Amino acid sequence: MPFPTLQTWFAKTPSVAPPRKDRSEIRVGIPRVLNVWSTHQFWVGFLRDLGIGHENIVFSSDTSEEQGRDFGKGRGTVDCCYPVKSISGHYGELIFGQKKKIDILLSPMIYSMPSVLRGHVMDTLTCTRVMAGPDNIKAGFLKERDIFAENGIVYTAPFVCLGDREAVAAQLHGTMKDILDLSPDETERAVKAGYHALDTMDAKLRQRSREILTWCARENKPCIFVVARPYHMDPGIGHEIEGDLQAQGFPVLWMQYFPTDPDLLNWLFEEDLREKRIKSPFDISDVWSSSYSSNTNEIMWGAKVAARCPWTTCVLRLSSYECGMDQPTYTPTQRIVEATGTLFFKFGDLDSTKPAGSVKIRVETITHYMSKYSQDIIARKKAMLSPNCPLLA
Repeated sequence: MPFPTLQTWFAKTPSVAPPRKDRSEIRVGIPRVLNVWSTHQFWVGFLRDLGIGHENIVFSSDTSEEQGRDFGKGRGTVDCCYPVKSISGHYGELIFGQKKKIDILLSPMIYSMPSVLRGHVMDTLTCTRVMAGPDNIKAGFLKERDIFAENGIVYTAPFVCLGDREAVAAQLHGTMKDILDLSPDETERAVKAGYHALDTMDAKLRQRSREILTWCARENKPCIFVVARPYHMDPGIGHEIEGDLQAQGFPVLWMQYFPTDPDLLNWLFEEDLREKRIKSPFDISDVWSSSYSSNTNEIMWGAKVAARCPWTTCVLRLSSYECGMDQPTYTPTQRIVEATGTLFFKFGDLDSTKPAGSVKIRVETITHYMSKYSQDIIARKKAMLSPNCPLLA
């Protein structure tokens, strides 16, 4: 007869994972604004891992004047930043404009951003006005009565440092544990799923950008490089100016998704690395010492990349009306880009209304200059680099 041993007496019973909570019918609305434009896949991955159905994750539509009139009228707050002011229309659309009501309005206050430059710059913080925008706009829906409560909606604006992956689970659990009945383990697992979704999207878009660059290199064709903040991808904020140029036959690359493969970046920055002007291809200390703001850092880095890449013969700089974060970067970015003869065109002070007439004239001007000078620019920049281009290998 076998006798029990210490190992069998004190062995722990294998833990059984608790059944997953059913959240499939919860509807979550997310305003399509500000830095959600570059982090939306994180929120989708996070919510999907918690069991919320894909069809129940609802984003507001693109920004438009009609949206602001129909859903945000009388609820705006005093702010010269149009991308922030426009949030009221997105909130109103999610509250009043859905055939099937949402249960939760999730509008994250993003303090820091995930960035390829993290570790090479001082920090990757967001603009304070953009970070605080959700709660700023919320006030317009509470000033007379609680519009959220009246419509059976729970409002949540978690303060989250997406640039610090280790801190996010605790931050989201602290804010949303009661709203979604979350356990710490569930939250941590969902955060990992969110980052996986975000990283996957980022990798796909960078790969697509590389494919476009490879085509340009093989065909010796120019492309346009957009230097802007993530929310300028919103047709109501950036006014699809890059789309008007793409319609002229020029491929368009956004700086947020420029390929970061070591072979390509080492080729572009080979001389700078050899002369030890920079420590890595992601180093911007040679042109921008106060590297705290994530989007500003990437704007400066984008200017450096565009100035060196032979086939980015034209840089399109987009900026919103009276953007205090952008104003100090106007002259440095232009000087960096034009130092190699690359064309530089700035559309500044963009607001709610698209200046269609002036945009049309400038698109014609850009098309003319690109058609006339691109081949000379490509040849000049190629001569500055090693002949061993990885795009042609």
